Amino acid sequence: MDTSLNIFIKNNDYKEFEDYIKKAGHTNILLVCDAIKFFKIGKAIEDFAKRENLNVILFDDFKPNPLYESVEKGVDILHENNCTLILAVGGGSAMDVAKCIKLYSNMDKSINYLKQAIVPNDIELMAVPTTAGTGSEATRFAVIYYNGEKQSVAHESAIPKCVVFDTSSLETLPLYQKKATMLDALCHAIESMWSVNSTDESKEYAKKAIDIIINNKDKYLSQDKSVNALMFEAANYAGKAINITQTTAGHAMSYKLTSLYNVAHGHAAALCLRKLFPYMINHMEKCIDKRGTEYLAGSYKQIASAMGCKDVSESAIKFDELFKSLELDIPTAKEEDYEILKNSVNVTRLKNNPIELDVDTIDMLYHQVLAK
Repeated sequence: MDTSLNIFIKNNDYKEFEDYIKKAGHTNILLVCDAIKFFKIGKAIEDFAKRENLNVILFDDFKPNPLYESVEKGVDILHENNCTLILAVGGGSAMDVAKCIKLYSNMDKSINYLKQAIVPNDIELMAVPTTAGTGSEATRFAVIYYNGEKQSVAHESAIPKCVVFDTSSLETLPLYQKKATMLDALCHAIESMWSVNSTDESKEYAKKAIDIIINNKDKYLSQDKSVNALMFEAANYAGKAINITQTTAGHAMSYKLTSLYNVAHGHAAALCLRKLFPYMINHMEKCIDKRGTEYLAGSYKQIASAMGCKDVSESAIKFDELFKSLELDIPTAKEEDYEILKNSVNVTRLKNNPIELDVDTIDMLYHQVLAK
């Protein structure tokens, strides 16, 4: 069970956040963020560092889909400045970089970090997510790219010890990003609920996430600040669920859409899920969950209940209607794109999916996903 301490900042009161760092005795801090000046917590950290004479080193030499080489630089800077705390502020990329810097900080730099076994260390990781979506602050997973290839890194010690939710960061988030990140959290929760790796604990997290999102989405997207903390909670619950189950076919199918059409990750995940969901409901005979079709049907009912629907068919329709209501674009595909897409799917993620999918089915689903 995740035991991270969660700190919620409201009304620009950063005292609890500052007290935590002071009590822990950190004086040399590696701040991993590529846009710190755009967040109120950036100014709060700057003022706090001056008052307490802290040495805060900003590391922002990374991009979306961060490179292995960026992590190498981060590890070097961490050691050069004797940092005992890594403070990650941002979205998924900042979290991924910070997690990998922590995991690799006690490894032999003369050997490729990806080839070495991960051994837990004493460097503390503190996370400040600036979007309510990825839930990365609650998971053991990180993604970096080495020689152009995606590398998945996972270890329990990558889960931050303390998570700070600054609700002010959601006030200036562009509407498209709010929509996309909200959908990412919702897709995480739905996929986790039906995953072959689901547990009672993961389902409780997922149900809470779905319930919060469905009941607060309208206020959130209309810039009602009163629900920002709730949306952070929802994303965090969805992250905790995915940390147990991992994602399934919806996410496996989404990654290439993101890079091929330059759409946000949550946007791509929802594009896939709106077509995958009804397909799965209608093909129970292809169930590969060892717990059987009855168990899977029960999981579907739990999703429907969390979404406020009378049955699973209604919940699939409700998800599709939610996507349409957000007025998000459906990319225009070329015929040759489908060959690229169907061969891009991570087979491992398909093993987590309770309904078996073959290449022809994936191809068919992509044609539905990208149909106008």
